[in-house]
Amino acid sequence: MNMMNITVDLERCEGFASCVVTAPELFDLDDERSVAVVLEPVDGGPRTRALALEAAASCPVRAITVSDPLVDEPSLPRRGR
Repeated sequence: MNMMNITVDLERCEGFASCVVTAPELFDLDDERSVAVVLEPVDGGPRTRALALEAAASCPVRAITVSDPLVDEPSLPRRGR
């Protein structure tokens, strides 16, 4: 099984919680620090990856990174212009 890594840059996160709305099974908001946290290790399945990428794309400050060990670079969805 492919292990994907999801991280939240706590210095960038401003607690908008768009990731929590998009993927509540992957993210929660830490009430004390008002930042998003990843809830549990991710299995890297297609649904989980799609939710993680959608949550990363929804973050207005681009604080979420989704990286895949099969890919050399972290992947972030590109925003349309």
